[in-house]
Amino acid sequence: MNTAENRSGIGKLIGDRKFYAMVLGIAVPMMIQNGITNFVSFLDTIMVGQLGTEQLSGVAIVNQLVFVYSLCLFGAVSGVGIFGAQYFGRRDWEGMRNTFRLKLIVCVTISIIAILVFIIAGDTLINYYLLGEGSEGDIAATFEFGRRYLFIMLWGLPPFALTQIYASMQKEMGDTRIPMIAGVVAVITNLGLNWLLIFGHWGFPELGVEGAALATIISRYVEMLIVMVWTHSHAKKYEYIKGAFRSLHVPALLVKQVAIKGFPLIINETLWSAGIAMLTQCYSLRGLEVVAAMNIATTITNLFNVVYLSLGYSVGIVVGPMLGAGDMEEAKTTAYRMIAFSLSMGVLIGVLVFVLAPLFPRAYNTTDSARDIAASVIRIGACFMPIFAFENAAYFTLRAGGRTGITFLFDSAFMCVISVPAAFVLSRFTTLPILPLYACVNLLNLLKCAFGFILVKKGVWINNIVNDLA
Repeated sequence: MNTAENRSGIGKLIGDRKFYAMVLGIAVPMMIQNGITNFVSFLDTIMVGQLGTEQLSGVAIVNQLVFVYSLCLFGAVSGVGIFGAQYFGRRDWEGMRNTFRLKLIVCVTISIIAILVFIIAGDTLINYYLLGEGSEGDIAATFEFGRRYLFIMLWGLPPFALTQIYASMQKEMGDTRIPMIAGVVAVITNLGLNWLLIFGHWGFPELGVEGAALATIISRYVEMLIVMVWTHSHAKKYEYIKGAFRSLHVPALLVKQVAIKGFPLIINETLWSAGIAMLTQCYSLRGLEVVAAMNIATTITNLFNVVYLSLGYSVGIVVGPMLGAGDMEEAKTTAYRMIAFSLSMGVLIGVLVFVLAPLFPRAYNTTDSARDIAASVIRIGACFMPIFAFENAAYFTLRAGGRTGITFLFDSAFMCVISVPAAFVLSRFTTLPILPLYACVNLLNLLKCAFGFILVKKGVWINNIVNDLA
């Protein structure tokens, strides 16, 4: 894989068997973890959907709001984590220890802010998604179900934050197995408790949407305990955890570098997730049936998106340590091959989802119209999966080298300047139905693909960001 022939032409895009075994060894555990999580989410929505369309829509709205918080955390651990991955490439445990402390400080701060926002403005945020067509009774019921669900879900924010901190450190060390196991146990716990608490089986109280929220909270505490106990009981492997809590001191130089290179990533994830929430709100103006349909479609496509999303995340895990160790040419070749692999899997999964699209919505207890809309949205999304796969891999390639200013422009700036305004105008100033509206907004991502291709090819991401911090 290191020969000159392999570094030119087709060799830049195709690796050998050892290469794909290495990539899949990292990506598959994440696929399993996220796949099971999304499969349980699929079953969750079916269970909640058995209660009625209003319950399904209320829970969907709140999950969209919580999604913004979860991506803020993802941005925080990722912004600091680009340093952690390169520190690990140097086997600099003190550097990793400092990144762990910084993650803890930032994530706790984000969680406190999120809880306050949801307590103070939760009702307003839910109502923002209820401006479309629908009877007053249905809208009022949807609001009430969403409100109940939200204020129980707040108890699950702190354990989710701690899980992200510990799991991200493990992934930066190339250990995706433990987060996978924790995630699997958590989702099985969530599924079982959903069955008991939503419907009141085996003598448990029948709590409806409140039961769904309570099951999620308990499962998050289970996941948190697994990743935390494993890390602290294997301190020989995770040497950064030794003395990590003796203080919360973080060197000023690292804080400065994270502020320069990591803060844009935090802002990026925040704005991108807010942009997704805004897109959903724009689509919701087409009626409550569209809210339910979009929730169904999103849940289904997320089951399959885990393949290219995990491959994209693996780029940072594999390429980051190479950059930190100074293997720039190897990092470049590896990134090209991983992007090509992710794109090919996007094509394969897209074809599969397109064929199976009409089957999934049948499992939901909602209107025929909502099912038909969901199936069509799934098929439109399937057509764009290769584009999404390339975007995702390009994003993580740029991020691996600490070019977070560029990733900000590539990701959230595009979302806020192009996608959201387009959806806003089309949803409010035209009578375009939901399907062509959704397709038009996603078609704009072709511009983003072109931008990503140019940036990756020019090699602006090839950068060692921890060399000066050693």
